[in-house]
Amino acid sequence: MNNVFHLGGDMAVNRLGFGTMRLPSQQGMFGPARDPEAGRAVLRRAVELGVDHIDTADFYFSGDGKVRANDLLRETLHPYPSNLVIATKVGPQAGSEGLSHATAADMRGLVERDLETLGTDRLDLVYLRIGRMEPPRGESLAERFEALAALREEGLIRHLGISNVDTAHLAEARAIAPVVAVQNEFRAGGGDDMSMLTACEELGIAFVPFFPIGGGRDLDDERLAKVAARHGATVPQVGLALLLALSSVTLAIPGTGSLAHLEENMAADSIALTEEDLADLS
Repeated sequence: MNNVFHLGGDMAVNRLGFGTMRLPSQQGMFGPARDPEAGRAVLRRAVELGVDHIDTADFYFSGDGKVRANDLLRETLHPYPSNLVIATKVGPQAGSEGLSHATAADMRGLVERDLETLGTDRLDLVYLRIGRMEPPRGESLAERFEALAALREEGLIRHLGISNVDTAHLAEARAIAPVVAVQNEFRAGGGDDMSMLTACEELGIAFVPFFPIGGGRDLDDERLAKVAARHGATVPQVGLALLLALSSVTLAIPGTGSLAHLEENMAADSIALTEEDLADLS
């Protein structure tokens, strides 16, 4: 299995990366603050283990707003290793009444905030995230994506992606500017977005599942458990290995605030699923 993918053709990353959503909070997004040093320790160890693709967002922060993923990244890893690719998302923005969705006019401010909080003069990969939980079918992303494409032309962004979308959104975005990655919910044992994965394969675009091992929900799947027992592995490890085996364009970004969980996740990269395993998991 090829464990490297070239995002946009020019950014080589290991297909098993890291997501920062769980670093600021103990319980999902906006939960009680986690000790910032615990988050910093996880980031340092992730890079030591070979992570060169980190996914973040300005709206990843603790409930009190005092611990923020972008701040942890900058404080821990800046100046960044030359091979580190940092992807961020814009669209949701925090206000007095929680998260709202940004307009095209808001895009510059959101990008400039990411540049500031991450301490860089160009963002490697920016996703336009639309909707809340389900892809908002029929909703146009054109004006917002056009605004990001203009910022890319200015040199503030290297590559563009889209998140929480359907194949119609992908076609709409690609008519405006190149799309190098799609980030949608998709997990082992429960993936129901095969049409998007197929589209990404055909176009050579990265497919990056969020909540790849359940997003806090148990992966209660007898097939995964059977293969995990065969390999002496955990169910989440086999879930990650399966995502990577599904397609050469699939990247995984499991997140955690625990060093032990990080070590477990990263060990999934060494699990080679056999034809028997894949048949059992089909």
